Amino acid sequence: MDQSFKKQLLIDFGTVLGSYAVLFALQKSGVINTYWQGIILVVCINVILTVSLNVTSGFLGELALGHAGFMAIGAYLSAFISKSLPLIPALEFPVAILIGGLSAMAAGYIVAIPTLRLRGDYLAIITLAFGEIIRNILKNLMLFGGTKGYPNIPAYTTFTWAFFGAAVCVLAAKSLIASRHGRSIISVREDEIAAEASGVNTNRYKILAFVFSAFFAGVAGALYAHYIRFLQPSVFTLDKSIEILVMVVLGGMGSIRGSIISATVLTVLPELLRSFSDYRMLMYSIVLIVMMLAKHSASGKIMFRPAADKTQEAET
Repeated sequence: MDQSFKKQLLIDFGTVLGSYAVLFALQKSGVINTYWQGIILVVCINVILTVSLNVTSGFLGELALGHAGFMAIGAYLSAFISKSLPLIPALEFPVAILIGGLSAMAAGYIVAIPTLRLRGDYLAIITLAFGEIIRNILKNLMLFGGTKGYPNIPAYTTFTWAFFGAAVCVLAAKSLIASRHGRSIISVREDEIAAEASGVNTNRYKILAFVFSAFFAGVAGALYAHYIRFLQPSVFTLDKSIEILVMVVLGGMGSIRGSIISATVLTVLPELLRSFSDYRMLMYSIVLIVMMLAKHSASGKIMFRPAADKTQEAET
């Protein structure tokens, strides 16, 4: 890492600590009530999910629709560890989070080896199928309660755990992308054939990005399980994976800062629109469209071009 990145990392670290101190003080003083404390905690979990998926879909350039499956693995296994295995109380939750992340990472590795030979729609279909397989296994696995759900999970997730979990994910993603490994991942997205010709082991870096995303999805699942305290397979559907992907796309593919903003806005916005229950989804859809138009306008991209212009360019 060069000196400028190290300096930026120190600034980011200071920003993280400052933000935590302000939010913690506001919560303790009662300025932020209990309801909004819960919303902020969910924002942190969604930041982890969005930033981790952005490594695969944004920086690597592979469309993955199985993120909810990795989240489910981390959620259920971490909950099982904290409920069933006798551990030292102070270590119980950290061990549960770590096992949740590692189990999701192992699943990501198993899925990545055969599927990352595919690209585009084919990869999306395979990862979608993986997510559905995980959900159906959980529905029929009585060890985890099946369709009835998995109750009585210890309430270990706090604002501190969720906030620093999100901070670690963001700083790890920034460090990865700024390293030579990150540059190799981006080169695969830009031109896989040229990257291979330059000596980049494309399969290795595809797997690296995939397991990184899966690990933090498992961590987010562990935090979610110990906050909600009740798990059901119906939560981890294709809709959940698409919801995370929408946050990635709206924030900008390959933009970590955009992922943070998008995850925050799309988590808080539905809560702000609850008072307009009759028109909530309409207003939500309009805001999404406006965000997309504003993002493309700011980046200087032309979204719609007349057919005649394209014909002239082709003739030229």
